[in-house]
Amino acid sequence: MKPDCSRWLVVFVGLFCCSFGFAQNTAQHRFYVGQTWLDVHGDTINAHGGNILYYNKTYYWFGEKRGVHTSLGVNVYSSKDLYNWKPEGLALAHSEDSTSDIAWGGIMERPKVIYNKKSQNFVMWFHVEVRGKGYGAAKVGVAVSKKITGPYRFVRSFRPNGNMSRDMTLFVDTDNKAYEIYSSRENYDLRIVQLTDDYQNVTTKDSLLFTSHREAPAVFRYNNKYYMITSGCTGWAPNEASLHVADSLFADWTLMGNPMRGPGSETTFGGQSAYVSQLPGRKNSFIYMGDKWNPHNLADSRYQFLPVQFSGDAVHIDWRDQWRLEDTGK
Repeated sequence: MKPDCSRWLVVFVGLFCCSFGFAQNTAQHRFYVGQTWLDVHGDTINAHGGNILYYNKTYYWFGEKRGVHTSLGVNVYSSKDLYNWKPEGLALAHSEDSTSDIAWGGIMERPKVIYNKKSQNFVMWFHVEVRGKGYGAAKVGVAVSKKITGPYRFVRSFRPNGNMSRDMTLFVDTDNKAYEIYSSRENYDLRIVQLTDDYQNVTTKDSLLFTSHREAPAVFRYNNKYYMITSGCTGWAPNEASLHVADSLFADWTLMGNPMRGPGSETTFGGQSAYVSQLPGRKNSFIYMGDKWNPHNLADSRYQFLPVQFSGDAVHIDWRDQWRLEDTGK
């Protein structure tokens, strides 16, 4: 009997495709800290220095899209479980207009996206450096979108109340008032400014928090106290993190020391703070988001997601090679 080669070919191809599909779609069920993190399509996640926004029962991760040494815009990913991320494309691209402050060849860093309930706009703030000016522009940029994944429309870039703005973050308090916390005066000052009600500009409520040559602020609120993790200014080289605490955003901030614990804690595990995200519906559950930068290939910089732990008013972040959400507070 003559063998049916076509039938066996179909079987072989089917088995191969099933096996390949299984390998590409294997779900992740824990965080593997500092390792290469692939999206659901098997590509390396490219979202550095960003934040996570929870909206409509979905998490959205915004971050810098990086080439080897270049800025390529702001990426956004979506997830239902924080482990497995679907790429949603470029939320904000560099402008083709060479006169724009976000023209190709410039830098867009540390994007943070928040939601304005009144206007129903998603508002993105980010650090802007203009093409050909190195780090001399020291501006903040603002972009808006009706859709969380964008595309976002660039509104403006400026220096808040005339102050330099480099590494920055956004914080929305329980009363829905929003704030930019930013490094200023060549990174020797750390400042805070309240945003306008639409989150698209700054008010004159702008204050110096402390002077200690810090950058990479990450702010969160727990038990009616405000906490801020920052990094020293040593270029791409990692350094020791600092934790400050205050009773209100514009009060005096008290230095609490290094919150990191475990191997490599004196250099923030080789990384740098980006954001602290509270899990929805869990008042004691926070995730520290850090970046382990690779200056030789910025696109290959790794992510350090770690649980934040509390002992009274004290905060610590322990190194873990891997962990699950069940390891955080309730």
